Amino acid sequence: MTTFEDREQAYEAKFALDQEQEFKAIARRNKMLGLWAAEKMELSAESAEQYAAAVVRADFEQPGEEDVFRKIAGDFKGSGLNVSEGEVRSKMDELAATAREQIRAGE
Repeated sequence: MTTFEDREQAYEAKFALDQEQEFKAIARRNKMLGLWAAEKMELSAESAEQYAAAVVRADFEQPGEEDVFRKIAGDFKGSGLNVSEGEVRSKMDELAATAREQIRAGE
């Protein structure tokens, strides 16, 4: 029974680690997405950091990433920028992959 229990604990530990890494990767993706959007909106460096933090916070409004998308898309529209839904979603996917790689690499 000890081997079975050890294996079960190892799976649980791996699951917990995977979940933690995914949470960190998504938070990092959101920050990078906020900085990308801030650059497009031509915000100052200080405002860009504040905006990126606001994008990270926006992800806690609802489960999933739609709250982040709505924030970015709404802010682009409010700034008078015409950025397509496809471009924003593509950037979200690209930055999610980058963030996951960085987290796995220990960055």
